[in-house]
Amino acid sequence: MNILGIESSCDDTSAAVLKGSCVASNIISSHLAHREFGGVVPEIASREHERLIVSVVQQALEKANIKKSDLDIVAATAGPGLIGAVLVGLNFAEAFAFALQKPFVPINHIEAHIFSTFIEEPVPSFPFVSLTVSGGHTLLALVQDDLSYRIIGRTIDDAAGEAFDKTGKMLGLPYPAGPIIDKLAKNGDANFHKFPQALTKGYDENFDFSFSGLKTSVQTYLYHQSKTFIDAHLADICASIQEAITSVLVSKTIQVALNFGVKTVSVAGGVSANSELRRKFEQACAEKSLTLHIPKPIYSTDNAAMIASLARLKAERGQLEKHLRYNYPAFAAFQG
Repeated sequence: MNILGIESSCDDTSAAVLKGSCVASNIISSHLAHREFGGVVPEIASREHERLIVSVVQQALEKANIKKSDLDIVAATAGPGLIGAVLVGLNFAEAFAFALQKPFVPINHIEAHIFSTFIEEPVPSFPFVSLTVSGGHTLLALVQDDLSYRIIGRTIDDAAGEAFDKTGKMLGLPYPAGPIIDKLAKNGDANFHKFPQALTKGYDENFDFSFSGLKTSVQTYLYHQSKTFIDAHLADICASIQEAITSVLVSKTIQVALNFGVKTVSVAGGVSANSELRRKFEQACAEKSLTLHIPKPIYSTDNAAMIASLARLKAERGQLEKHLRYNYPAFAAFQG
C-alpha cells in the first residue's frame, strides 16, 4: 500500500510517502518568515503553505521514486490547527486525490501525534498512556487497540510548547524558543529558581495541565531583575523554566499509567524532542518498570509521515469507509 500524507496545520509544510510500513520520504519545509514576529502569524502561514505545497509534494514523490498513479491513498490533516493553513493542505490533497480517483482520508492532527510512535519499530503495545505535547496542545490519553482513546487530562490554558516559546520571548530569545531553552539549560542549574508547577496538588486525581501561571511568574521574576543579572544567569533561568514544565508533564503521565495499571507510555509532539523531558521520562519509566516509546525528533514535530502512518493503521484495521473513493466534499458538485 502506497500512501501520500500531507501536513499543513501550522507553520510546517510537509509531504511524505509510505511504501507499506516504510517511510520512503518525509519532506518538511519550516517557515522562517515568522521569526521576525516572535511567533506564528496565521495569514503568513497560509500564504507560505500555498507557495510551497506543490514543490514539497513533488519532492516527496521524487525522493520516494514513485509515480502519482501508483499511490493507493491520499491523506491530509483536517484539523485541528490554523484554519487557513489546514485548508491549504486539505483542499490540495482532496483535489489531488480527486484527479487521480484515489481514496482521500482526512486525518486528525492530534491523533496523528498520538500514533506517531507506530511509524517505526518497536511500536507500543496496547493499551498505552499517550502524552501529546506540542506548541498548541497538551493531552493525556489512554489508548486502546481499536485506535480509540479516552482523554484523561488536557491543558486548560496554554500548552507546554507555548510556555517554552512565550517565556523564551520574555528572555529575548528568537522564535521558536523551545529548542534554544533546551540547549541553554544544559549548562544551567534547574534549582536556581523555583517556578510554580500548577495543578500538582492531588495530581493523582487531577490530570489537567496549566502553564499560564508559569508565564506570569516568569514575567514577574524578570521584571525585578536587571538585564545584567538576566544575561549572567540566562542558562540557570532557562533550566529553571524547563524544570517547571517537564516535571509536571512527567509526574502526571507516570501517575496515569500507575492508576490505570498500564505498562506502556508513549510521548509525542514537538516538545517530546526536548532532551530533558526525554531524560526524565527514561528515568521515571525505568524506576516504575514501564516501557517508554518516543519517536525520533524528526517524527516528533509536525510531519506528514505521521499523517500517512495513521491512514495506514486505519486501513489495516478496516476503518476506512468504502465510499471514501468518492468522498470529496470540496468537489461534491462534480460527483453527479
